Amino acid sequence: MEITTGSHLLASLTQTKKARTLRASSWDTSGRNRDAWVIEGGETRILADLKGPGCITHIWMTQSGEGAFRNVVLKMFWDGEDDPSVEVPLGDFFCLGHGIAASFQSLPFSASVNEQRENQFGPNAALNCYLQMPFNIAARLEVTNEGDVPYRQYFYVDYEVYDAPWGADTAYFHAQFHRENPCDGWGHEIRVNTPEANIVNVEKQAWDGNYAILEAKGTGHYVGCNLSVTNFQGTWWGEGDDMIWVDGYKWPPDLHGTGSEDYLNQAWGMQDNAFLMNGSSIYEHNTGGYQTSYVFHLTNPVRFEREIKVTIEHGHGNHLANEMASVAYWYQKEPHQKFSILPVQKRQPVARLRERRTVDWAQDRESQTAPREVGLNAEMEEMKRQWAMGG
Repeated sequence: MEITTGSHLLASLTQTKKARTLRASSWDTSGRNRDAWVIEGGETRILADLKGPGCITHIWMTQSGEGAFRNVVLKMFWDGEDDPSVEVPLGDFFCLGHGIAASFQSLPFSASVNEQRENQFGPNAALNCYLQMPFNIAARLEVTNEGDVPYRQYFYVDYEVYDAPWGADTAYFHAQFHRENPCDGWGHEIRVNTPEANIVNVEKQAWDGNYAILEAKGTGHYVGCNLSVTNFQGTWWGEGDDMIWVDGYKWPPDLHGTGSEDYLNQAWGMQDNAFLMNGSSIYEHNTGGYQTSYVFHLTNPVRFEREIKVTIEHGHGNHLANEMASVAYWYQKEPHQKFSILPVQKRQPVARLRERRTVDWAQDRESQTAPREVGLNAEMEEMKRQWAMGG
Protein backbone atom coordinates (compact mmCIF):
# COMPACT_ATOMS: atom_id res chain seq x y z
CA MET A 1 0.00 0.00 0.00
CA GLU A 2 1.31 3.44 -0.92
CA ILE A 3 0.91 6.56 1.23
CA THR A 4 -1.67 9.05 -0.03
CA THR A 5 -2.68 12.46 1.24
CA GLY A 6 -5.78 14.58 0.81
CA SER A 7 -5.78 17.61 -1.46
CA HIS A 8 -6.95 20.06 1.20
CA LEU A 9 -4.33 21.74 3.39
CA LEU A 10 -5.79 20.32 6.59
CA ALA A 11 -7.21 17.10 5.13
CA SER A 12 -4.89 14.89 7.15
CA LEU A 13 -6.57 16.04 10.38
CA THR A 14 -9.86 14.35 9.45
CA GLN A 15 -8.43 10.83 9.24
CA THR A 16 -6.28 8.66 11.41
CA LYS A 17 -3.01 7.45 9.95
CA LYS A 18 -0.79 4.55 10.89
CA ALA A 19 2.24 6.65 11.78
CA ARG A 20 4.57 7.32 14.67
CA THR A 21 5.44 10.90 15.57
CA LEU A 22 9.05 11.49 16.68
CA ARG A 23 11.52 14.29 17.23
CA ALA A 24 15.26 14.84 16.97
CA SER A 25 16.41 17.77 19.12
CA SER A 26 19.35 19.32 20.93
CA TRP A 27 18.06 18.47 24.42
CA ASP A 28 20.66 17.94 27.13
CA THR A 29 20.81 14.16 27.53
CA SER A 30 22.44 14.57 30.96
CA GLY A 31 19.13 15.88 32.28
CA ARG A 32 20.49 19.37 32.86
CA ASN A 33 19.60 22.52 30.92
CA ARG A 34 22.54 22.87 28.52
CA ASP A 35 20.30 22.27 25.54
CA ALA A 36 22.36 24.03 22.89
CA TRP A 37 25.02 22.31 20.81
CA VAL A 38 28.24 24.30 20.53
CA ILE A 39 29.46 23.99 16.96
CA GLU A 40 33.04 25.05 16.37
CA GLY A 41 34.38 26.93 13.38
CA GLY A 42 34.90 24.50 10.51
CA GLU A 43 32.81 21.78 12.18
CA THR A 44 29.94 19.82 10.61
CA ARG A 45 27.31 18.34 12.95
CA ILE A 46 24.47 16.00 12.06
CA LEU A 47 21.24 17.32 13.59
CA ALA A 48 19.06 14.40 12.54
CA ASP A 49 19.79 11.04 10.94
CA LEU A 50 16.38 9.48 10.33
CA LYS A 51 15.24 6.14 8.96
CA GLY A 52 12.25 5.92 6.64
CA PRO A 53 9.79 5.76 5.23
CA GLY A 54 8.82 9.03 6.85
CA CYS A 55 8.27 12.76 6.51
CA ILE A 56 9.70 15.79 8.28
CA THR A 57 6.75 17.95 9.29
CA HIS A 58 8.35 20.86 11.17
CA ILE A 59 11.78 22.35 11.87
CA TRP A 60 12.45 24.84 14.67
CA MET A 61 15.87 26.41 15.23
CA THR A 62 17.35 29.19 17.31
CA GLN A 63 21.00 30.09 17.67
CA SER A 64 23.54 32.63 18.85
CA GLY A 65 26.96 33.56 17.51
CA GLU A 66 28.44 36.24 15.32
CA GLY A 67 27.69 35.85 11.62
CA ALA A 68 25.89 32.53 11.96
CA PHE A 69 23.08 33.37 9.53
CA ARG A 70 25.47 33.51 6.56
CA ASN A 71 28.43 31.49 7.90
CA VAL A 72 26.42 28.37 8.76
CA VAL A 73 25.15 26.18 5.91
CA LEU A 74 22.07 24.00 6.38
CA LYS A 75 22.15 20.79 4.31
CA MET A 76 19.57 18.04 3.78
CA PHE A 77 20.12 14.65 2.15
CA TRP A 78 17.38 12.21 1.14
CA ASP A 79 17.62 8.43 0.81
CA GLY A 80 21.38 8.17 1.07
CA GLU A 81 22.25 10.58 -1.72
CA ASP A 82 25.80 11.95 -1.91
CA ASP A 83 24.86 15.47 -3.00
CA PRO A 84 22.52 17.51 -0.77
CA SER A 85 19.05 18.46 -1.97
CA VAL A 86 19.20 21.50 0.32
CA GLU A 87 22.34 23.63 0.68
CA VAL A 88 21.52 27.11 1.94
CA PRO A 89 22.88 29.58 4.51
CA LEU A 90 20.93 29.21 7.74
CA GLY A 91 19.24 32.62 7.82
CA ASP A 92 18.41 32.69 4.12
CA PHE A 93 16.73 29.29 4.30
CA PHE A 94 14.22 30.77 6.76
CA CYS A 95 13.70 33.90 4.57
CA LEU A 96 16.01 36.18 6.56
CA GLY A 97 18.62 37.61 4.19
CA HIS A 98 21.71 39.77 4.79
CA GLY A 99 22.39 38.16 8.18
CA ILE A 100 19.59 40.30 9.66
CA ALA A 101 17.04 39.09 12.22
CA ALA A 102 13.41 40.20 11.99
CA SER A 103 9.97 38.92 12.93
CA PHE A 104 7.55 37.85 10.21
CA GLN A 105 5.01 35.15 9.48
CA SER A 106 4.09 33.24 6.36
CA LEU A 107 2.47 29.88 5.80
CA PRO A 108 5.67 27.83 5.30
CA PHE A 109 8.10 29.97 7.35
CA SER A 110 8.08 32.26 10.37
CA ALA A 111 10.61 34.04 12.57
CA SER A 112 10.29 35.69 15.98
CA VAL A 113 12.80 38.21 17.34
CA ASN A 114 13.03 40.13 20.60
CA GLU A 115 11.94 43.68 19.78
CA GLN A 116 15.28 45.05 20.95
CA ARG A 117 17.03 43.02 18.23
CA GLU A 118 14.52 43.65 15.44
CA ASN A 119 16.13 44.48 12.06
CA GLN A 120 19.65 44.11 13.41
CA PHE A 121 22.53 41.94 12.28
CA GLY A 122 22.69 38.78 14.33
CA PRO A 123 21.16 35.30 14.43
CA ASN A 124 19.11 35.64 17.63
CA ALA A 125 15.75 34.57 16.25
CA ALA A 126 13.32 31.68 16.57
CA LEU A 127 13.02 30.11 13.11
CA ASN A 128 10.28 27.78 11.88
CA CYS A 129 9.72 25.79 8.68
CA TYR A 130 6.46 23.88 8.08
CA LEU A 131 7.11 22.52 4.58
CA GLN A 132 6.65 18.77 4.28
CA MET A 133 9.81 16.79 3.47
CA PRO A 134 9.17 13.13 2.60
CA PHE A 135 11.80 10.39 2.48
CA ASN A 136 11.68 6.65 1.90
CA ILE A 137 14.99 5.23 3.12
CA ALA A 138 16.67 7.95 5.17
CA ALA A 139 16.92 11.67 5.85
CA ARG A 140 20.01 13.47 7.14
CA LEU A 141 20.05 17.10 8.27
CA GLU A 142 23.33 18.74 9.12
CA VAL A 143 24.90 22.14 9.64
CA THR A 144 28.42 23.22 8.74
CA ASN A 145 29.92 26.21 10.53
CA GLU A 146 32.12 27.77 7.85
CA GLY A 147 32.99 30.71 10.10
CA ASP A 148 36.03 31.05 12.33
CA VAL A 149 34.23 31.21 15.67
CA PRO A 150 31.89 28.76 17.44
CA TYR A 151 28.18 29.33 17.71
CA ARG A 152 25.35 27.73 19.73
CA GLN A 153 22.51 25.83 18.04
CA TYR A 154 19.17 24.75 19.50
CA PHE A 155 16.84 22.74 17.25
CA TYR A 156 13.80 20.49 16.86
CA VAL A 157 13.22 18.28 13.83
CA ASP A 158 9.70 16.86 14.07
CA TYR A 159 8.86 13.93 11.81
CA GLU A 160 6.65 10.91 11.23
CA VAL A 161 7.59 7.36 10.26
CA TYR A 162 5.32 4.95 8.39
CA ASP A 163 5.01 1.25 7.66
CA ALA A 164 4.26 1.80 3.97
CA PRO A 165 6.61 3.49 1.48
CA TRP A 166 6.00 6.62 -0.52
CA GLY A 167 5.00 6.01 -4.15
CA ALA A 168 7.18 6.26 -7.24
CA ASP A 169 5.84 9.73 -8.08
CA THR A 170 6.96 11.25 -4.76
CA ALA A 171 8.64 14.62 -5.14
CA TYR A 172 11.43 15.42 -2.67
CA PHE A 173 12.06 18.85 -1.16
CA HIS A 174 14.93 20.97 -2.52
CA ALA A 175 16.33 24.45 -1.81
CA GLN A 176 19.18 26.31 -3.49
CA PHE A 177 20.99 29.60 -2.69
CA HIS A 178 22.23 32.03 -5.33
CA ARG A 179 23.92 35.42 -5.07
CA GLU A 180 25.35 38.14 -7.31
CA ASN A 181 27.32 40.95 -5.66
CA PRO A 182 26.94 43.10 -7.65
CA CYS A 183 24.60 42.21 -10.50
CA ASP A 184 25.99 42.93 -13.95
CA GLY A 185 23.94 46.06 -14.65
CA TRP A 186 24.66 47.97 -17.84
CA GLY A 187 23.49 51.39 -16.56
CA HIS A 188 23.40 51.53 -12.76
CA GLU A 189 23.58 55.32 -12.82
CA ILE A 190 20.19 55.54 -14.57
CA ARG A 191 17.15 55.86 -12.33
CA VAL A 192 14.39 53.27 -12.57
CA ASN A 193 11.21 54.29 -14.42
CA THR A 194 12.92 56.78 -16.70
CA PRO A 195 12.86 56.60 -20.52
CA GLU A 196 16.59 55.91 -20.55
CA ALA A 197 16.13 52.71 -18.52
CA ASN A 198 13.34 51.33 -20.68
CA ILE A 199 15.32 49.31 -23.21
CA VAL A 200 14.29 46.17 -25.07
CA ASN A 201 15.18 42.94 -23.22
CA VAL A 202 13.92 39.89 -25.06
CA GLU A 203 14.87 36.42 -26.28
CA LYS A 204 18.41 35.17 -25.55
CA GLN A 205 19.44 38.55 -24.13
CA ALA A 206 16.89 38.02 -21.34
CA TRP A 207 17.64 34.29 -20.95
CA ASP A 208 21.35 35.01 -20.48
CA GLY A 209 21.20 38.35 -18.65
CA ASN A 210 18.42 38.06 -16.08
CA TYR A 211 19.18 37.19 -12.47
CA ALA A 212 18.74 33.41 -12.12
CA ILE A 213 16.72 32.28 -9.08
CA LEU A 214 16.62 28.60 -10.05
CA GLU A 215 18.00 26.30 -12.73
CA ALA A 216 17.05 22.67 -12.20
CA LYS A 217 16.68 19.51 -14.27
CA GLY A 218 14.27 16.66 -13.68
CA THR A 219 10.54 16.35 -13.02
CA GLY A 220 8.85 18.40 -10.33
CA HIS A 221 7.34 21.73 -9.38
CA TYR A 222 8.71 25.08 -8.23
CA VAL A 223 6.96 26.40 -5.11
CA GLY A 224 8.53 29.82 -4.54
CA CYS A 225 11.51 31.80 -3.38
CA ASN A 226 12.83 34.56 -1.22
CA LEU A 227 14.72 37.43 -2.82
CA SER A 228 17.14 39.73 -0.99
CA VAL A 229 18.37 43.05 -2.37
CA THR A 230 20.96 45.51 -1.11
CA ASN A 231 19.79 48.74 -2.71
CA PHE A 232 23.03 50.44 -3.72
CA GLN A 233 21.32 52.97 -5.97
CA GLY A 234 19.04 54.09 -3.17
CA THR A 235 15.93 54.75 -5.26
CA TRP A 236 13.66 51.89 -6.34
CA TRP A 237 15.31 48.53 -7.02
CA GLY A 238 12.39 46.92 -8.83
CA GLU A 239 10.61 47.01 -12.19
CA GLY A 240 12.39 43.82 -13.28
CA ASP A 241 10.03 41.35 -14.96
CA ASP A 242 9.98 37.74 -13.83
CA MET A 243 10.51 35.25 -16.66
CA ILE A 244 10.15 31.51 -16.08
CA TRP A 245 11.05 28.96 -18.72
CA VAL A 246 9.67 25.42 -18.45
CA ASP A 247 11.34 22.51 -20.26
CA GLY A 248 13.75 24.56 -22.32
CA TYR A 249 14.19 27.89 -24.03
CA LYS A 250 11.54 29.48 -26.19
CA TRP A 251 10.28 33.01 -26.68
CA PRO A 252 8.23 34.25 -24.98
CA PRO A 253 8.84 32.21 -21.81
CA ASP A 254 6.03 30.11 -20.39
CA LEU A 255 5.43 32.66 -17.59
CA HIS A 256 6.26 36.34 -18.20
CA GLY A 257 5.49 38.90 -15.51
CA THR A 258 5.23 42.67 -15.36
CA GLY A 259 7.58 43.81 -12.59
CA SER A 260 9.44 42.79 -9.45
CA GLU A 261 6.78 43.81 -6.97
CA ASP A 262 4.14 42.19 -9.20
CA TYR A 263 5.93 38.84 -9.12
CA LEU A 264 6.16 39.21 -5.35
CA ASN A 265 2.36 39.70 -5.40
CA GLN A 266 2.42 43.35 -4.34
CA ALA A 267 2.05 46.56 -6.36
CA TRP A 268 3.37 50.13 -6.55
CA GLY A 269 6.56 49.10 -4.79
CA MET A 270 6.89 46.86 -1.75
CA GLN A 271 5.02 47.49 1.49
CA ASP A 272 5.98 46.73 5.08
CA ASN A 273 3.88 43.60 5.54
CA ALA A 274 4.18 39.82 5.67
CA PHE A 275 1.28 37.65 4.49
CA LEU A 276 0.77 33.89 4.21
CA MET A 277 1.97 33.58 0.60
CA ASN A 278 3.89 36.80 0.00
CA GLY A 279 5.41 39.80 1.71
CA SER A 280 8.61 41.19 3.16
CA SER A 281 10.46 39.61 6.04
CA ILE A 282 12.97 42.49 5.97
CA TYR A 283 11.80 45.91 4.75
CA GLU A 284 14.36 48.31 3.34
CA HIS A 285 12.97 51.46 4.99
CA ASN A 286 13.44 49.80 8.39
CA THR A 287 17.02 48.77 7.65
CA GLY A 288 18.49 51.55 5.52
CA GLY A 289 18.54 49.68 2.22
CA TYR A 290 18.36 45.94 2.97
CA GLN A 291 15.28 44.14 1.64
CA THR A 292 14.13 40.50 1.71
CA SER A 293 10.80 39.54 0.16
CA TYR A 294 9.17 36.18 -0.48
CA VAL A 295 6.50 34.62 -2.68
CA PHE A 296 5.19 31.07 -2.46
CA HIS A 297 3.41 29.14 -5.23
CA LEU A 298 1.80 26.62 -2.90
CA THR A 299 -1.58 26.79 -4.67
CA ASN A 300 -0.14 27.53 -8.12
CA PRO A 301 3.12 25.56 -8.41
CA VAL A 302 5.08 25.80 -11.65
CA ARG A 303 5.34 22.24 -12.93
CA PHE A 304 8.15 20.95 -15.16
CA GLU A 305 8.90 17.62 -16.82
CA ARG A 306 12.55 18.06 -17.87
CA GLU A 307 13.93 21.35 -16.55
CA ILE A 308 13.08 24.81 -15.26
CA LYS A 309 14.77 28.20 -15.28
CA VAL A 310 13.33 30.89 -12.98
CA THR A 311 14.69 34.41 -13.58
CA ILE A 312 13.97 38.06 -12.87
CA GLU A 313 15.40 41.23 -14.37
CA HIS A 314 17.56 43.38 -12.08
CA GLY A 315 16.05 46.73 -12.93
CA HIS A 316 14.53 47.62 -16.31
CA GLY A 317 16.27 45.46 -18.88
CA ASN A 318 18.90 44.47 -16.26
CA HIS A 319 20.33 47.98 -15.94
CA LEU A 320 20.85 47.95 -12.14
CA ALA A 321 23.98 46.66 -10.38
CA ASN A 322 22.56 46.11 -6.89
CA GLU A 323 23.46 43.08 -4.78
CA MET A 324 20.89 40.28 -5.02
CA ALA A 325 20.61 36.92 -3.26
CA SER A 326 17.87 34.31 -3.32
CA VAL A 327 16.70 30.93 -2.15
CA ALA A 328 14.53 28.83 -4.49
CA TYR A 329 12.25 26.13 -3.08
CA TRP A 330 11.04 23.24 -5.20
CA TYR A 331 10.03 19.58 -5.16
CA GLN A 332 11.24 17.03 -7.68
CA LYS A 333 11.77 13.33 -8.21
CA GLU A 334 15.31 12.20 -7.49
CA PRO A 335 17.99 12.22 -8.71
CA HIS A 336 18.52 15.98 -8.94
CA GLN A 337 21.18 17.94 -10.79
CA LYS A 338 24.12 18.65 -8.50
CA PHE A 339 24.51 22.27 -7.35
CA SER A 340 26.95 24.05 -5.07
CA ILE A 341 27.10 27.08 -2.81
CA LEU A 342 29.38 30.11 -2.84
CA PRO A 343 32.28 30.02 -0.36
CA VAL A 344 31.64 31.73 2.95
CA GLN A 345 33.55 34.92 2.12
CA LYS A 346 31.46 35.40 -1.02
CA ARG A 347 28.26 35.21 1.06
CA GLN A 348 28.97 38.02 3.52
CA PRO A 349 26.45 40.88 3.70
CA VAL A 350 27.40 44.23 2.22
CA ALA A 351 28.16 46.74 4.98
CA ARG A 352 26.66 50.22 5.18
CA LEU A 353 29.47 52.68 5.85
CA ARG A 354 27.83 56.03 6.57
CA GLU A 355 25.06 58.29 5.42
CA ARG A 356 25.46 61.53 3.52
CA ARG A 357 22.75 62.45 1.08
CA THR A 358 22.74 58.78 0.11
CA VAL A 359 24.06 55.63 1.78
CA ASP A 360 27.66 54.61 1.15
CA TRP A 361 28.32 50.89 0.81
CA ALA A 362 31.51 48.96 1.49
CA GLN A 363 33.30 47.68 -1.59
CA ASP A 364 34.77 44.50 -0.15
CA ARG A 365 36.38 42.75 -3.10
CA GLU A 366 36.68 39.45 -1.22
CA SER A 367 32.91 39.24 -0.77
CA GLN A 368 32.07 40.22 -4.33
CA THR A 369 31.20 37.67 -6.98
CA ALA A 370 32.71 37.62 -10.45
CA PRO A 371 30.56 39.79 -12.72
CA ARG A 372 29.49 38.66 -16.17
CA GLU A 373 30.91 40.85 -18.90
CA VAL A 374 28.09 42.87 -20.43
CA GLY A 375 28.62 43.99 -23.99
CA LEU A 376 26.72 47.24 -24.54
CA ASN A 377 24.46 47.18 -27.55
CA ALA A 378 23.60 50.29 -29.54
CA GLU A 379 20.46 51.03 -27.51
CA MET A 380 22.31 50.76 -24.19
CA GLU A 381 25.06 53.07 -25.40
CA GLU A 382 22.54 55.64 -26.60
CA MET A 383 20.55 55.54 -23.35
CA LYS A 384 23.70 56.00 -21.27
CA ARG A 385 24.68 58.95 -23.49
CA GLN A 386 21.26 60.56 -23.11
CA TRP A 387 21.33 60.11 -19.33
CA ALA A 388 24.77 61.64 -19.08
CA MET A 389 23.54 64.65 -21.07
CA GLY A 390 20.58 65.11 -18.76
CA GLY A 391 17.94 63.17 -20.73
